[in-house]
Amino acid sequence: MPSKVIQELQEKIEFYQLVLDNIRNGVMITDPKGRVIFFSKTYGNFLGIDPQKVIGKHCREVVENTRMDIVAQTGIPEINDAHRIKGQDMVVQRIPIEKDGRVIAVYGQVMFEDIRDVQTLAKKLSLLESKVELYEKELESLRSSKYTFNHIVGKSPAILELKKIALKSAKTNAPILILGESGTGKELFAHAIHYASNRRLFPFVRLNCAAIPRDLLESELFGYQPGAFTGAGSRGKPGKFELAHQGTVFLDEIGDLPLEMQPKLLRVIEEKETERLGGTRIFKSDFRLIAATHENLGNLVDEGRFRKDLYYRLHVIPIMIPPLRERKEDIPILAHHLIQILNNDLGTKVTRLTPEVLRSFERYPWPGNIRELANILERILYSLDGDRIERHHLPIYLQDMGRGPSQSSSATLKKIKDNQEKETLLQVLQHSKYNKNKAAQVLGIHRTALYKKMKKHRIPLHPL
Repeated sequence: MPSKVIQELQEKIEFYQLVLDNIRNGVMITDPKGRVIFFSKTYGNFLGIDPQKVIGKHCREVVENTRMDIVAQTGIPEINDAHRIKGQDMVVQRIPIEKDGRVIAVYGQVMFEDIRDVQTLAKKLSLLESKVELYEKELESLRSSKYTFNHIVGKSPAILELKKIALKSAKTNAPILILGESGTGKELFAHAIHYASNRRLFPFVRLNCAAIPRDLLESELFGYQPGAFTGAGSRGKPGKFELAHQGTVFLDEIGDLPLEMQPKLLRVIEEKETERLGGTRIFKSDFRLIAATHENLGNLVDEGRFRKDLYYRLHVIPIMIPPLRERKEDIPILAHHLIQILNNDLGTKVTRLTPEVLRSFERYPWPGNIRELANILERILYSLDGDRIERHHLPIYLQDMGRGPSQSSSATLKKIKDNQEKETLLQVLQHSKYNKNKAAQVLGIHRTALYKKMKKHRIPLHPL
């Protein structure tokens, strides 16, 4: 063989030996019979032996508890095995090297770090995995629905039948239109339907069409690109339909959706595609739509305030929630249920309502429905010292309802509604420190409508 070729071979051997010697972990290579053919300097330093003096020896003479010869016989690699050397638990790899279907050598590598360090690292990883799992659950909880059908309380035939219909509708992907007066629990049903569907692990995205100014509603629904309009900012924003991919979009007070926005909503429902304001990219979104309103959409269609094609597209599965006055057998159950919730929130310990109080509740027409009942109970619990609600704790207009038909007959529904509306207006205005914008937003009405109602009830524009 020419000397040049021999020199090149020697250089290659020296190079590979240099590489193996400088691997931080210890390296030992044996032939098929377990005899050592290479032993790295790093490994020799660790064991306190001269690597050159172990060449040709059987591996078991050099390293305690080794299995290199066994791997040579079986041809089965042993990866990340525990191996006790010099009183320490190490992690080792034993890899058979094959050529033409037979083992010609075994490559062994030992990690000098104590296996306890690896175990500590594993524990840290396990802890991190647990934290990630916890955060994922919290994120799921935040973006998902808050209520289930168990939160819908009532024993009346109407509410039991309605829950059955809603549960059945949850198994479909068809649009749902929830109808009912303000305060009947339309959003509660929307949450429950989403939770009972196969979309419950994905976002439940809500938007109140009456609470968003007209000029911002389109950007809320469809999103916008950076610089799409004045004040849009440099980052842009995804719309509700993008955010609700694979989940549910709940559009409350759909009857207040501006007429010019309705064809755009219809297109999104039918095409399941959205385009941000100022953008050109089409976003596909797989969502389920639930809409709700306290208005009669059929009347709005006749008045030209709501598109007929959109109405029919929404009105696939209608769910009509009856007002509280039409299911008065539910009032005692609802009252006790709400008191339990308020006790938890306020730290109170109210457990009973007197028969006179329940009689007043059952005779009152509840124009504000369950929301009104909850507000009245909350006001009472704030100021109550004992554990029982009695008639004198009720607002004046409700105290009259419990005295019998002859004394309460003069209290007409209109008068009750007016008294309650005035009381609600005063309460919201006081809470907002007479900030008309905030008060109108809380009430879900336009500021102009707030001024009209204040004038109607002779409420001054500023606190006296």
